[in-house]
Amino acid sequence: MLSAFAQAFRTPDLRRKLLFSLLIMALFRLGTFIPAPGVDTKAVQACLAQQEQASLLDLVNLFSGGALLQLSIFALGIMPYITASIIIQLLRVVVPRFDDLHKEGQIGQAKLTQYTRYLTIFLGVLQSTTTITLARSGALFPTCQQSIIADDSVTSFLVMVIVMTAGTSVIMWLGELITERGIGNGMSLLIFTSITAQLPSQLLSIGQGGNWSAVAAIVAMILGVTIAVVFIEQAQRRIPVQYAKRMVGRRTYGGSSTYIPLKINMSGVIPVIFASSLLAMPSLVAQFGAQDADWVLWIRTNFSSTAWLYLTVYALLILFFAFFYTSITFNPEEVADNMKRYGGFIPGYRAGRPTAEYLRYVVNRITSAGAVYLVVIALLPSLLIIPLGLGAGQMPFGGTTLLIIVGVGLQTVKEINTQLQQHHYEGFLR
Repeated sequence: MLSAFAQAFRTPDLRRKLLFSLLIMALFRLGTFIPAPGVDTKAVQACLAQQEQASLLDLVNLFSGGALLQLSIFALGIMPYITASIIIQLLRVVVPRFDDLHKEGQIGQAKLTQYTRYLTIFLGVLQSTTTITLARSGALFPTCQQSIIADDSVTSFLVMVIVMTAGTSVIMWLGELITERGIGNGMSLLIFTSITAQLPSQLLSIGQGGNWSAVAAIVAMILGVTIAVVFIEQAQRRIPVQYAKRMVGRRTYGGSSTYIPLKINMSGVIPVIFASSLLAMPSLVAQFGAQDADWVLWIRTNFSSTAWLYLTVYALLILFFAFFYTSITFNPEEVADNMKRYGGFIPGYRAGRPTAEYLRYVVNRITSAGAVYLVVIALLPSLLIIPLGLGAGQMPFGGTTLLIIVGVGLQTVKEINTQLQQHHYEGFLR
């Protein structure tokens, strides 16, 4: 990987793209430290220092690079765009119009992208309103008694909502700039930047508390899990496909053989994000109830990140969403129909329905292994907290974190290698 980056910097065109991507990532990190209007920065820092328990907004804070709990102009991070993209994909199953746009090619994809942008703005307004309301009521930092927003006027509230929503729009624009002029997927790289920026400081804070053995154990687990994630994410089940020869005029077409690559983890990190978001809802509701009520105390006890009920429900939700999302993104009937239309077939299976049934059988078996893999990766950090004696909010990484970091790293290195091959391809003329 390092040799690929070194060779890319020696290529002028790739060097410009890499430097442009790094510049945008630096601007994104700079925006996370600029406070929104009306926020008392000193009070926020004091409340962050007092925070001991895991926050219900930890997932959003993770994708914002810590900007959410600091109430900066980029407080919402990339999370509204991620949520909007997932919703648009799910609507393909419910709304036929979205499925038709998906099949129209580049024009349809452009319209879906436009709808995603509109939905991102709407979700940005909704999430910024919720965050500011929690901050003004004191529910954002339950253990802190300081007022982090001094001005409670409606004008100040509206200005903060507009600034945070505009920050989300700027982040979306920065991600698209990286995709067009830089290297890799812009949104993925911004998420990668947010996550990796917090990891060193969190490890250092654990070590400064005198628990260097826990730091060593965490680093060892990160390395081990990274190797496992790379191995699984690169693994494929290749189903052979042959195309029959056909005569068109005096020319013969077809007669070639290829394969359908099926990844073990076809759903990616989406099931973990869905499960984490749903399990955050009970804690969110409990914040608005009486803190000494029995149902609030029950939720706090059973929905902490180390509670067995939380871990069990978390695992079941990941299993469910792994199968659900895979069924949306991979349609065996559509693949079988496309193969039949172009004269393709899987050896030993007739074209049409038998091929679709075989593909569904293979996908279900692969998804079973991929879902178990996601459950293990997602639960491992939470289970590691117990023997290390760390608090729920002290673990510097989670299953979502590692999957995103390794996945984005692999994707970026692949794109760099692809562009390197294009730049150094000599062709047949030499």
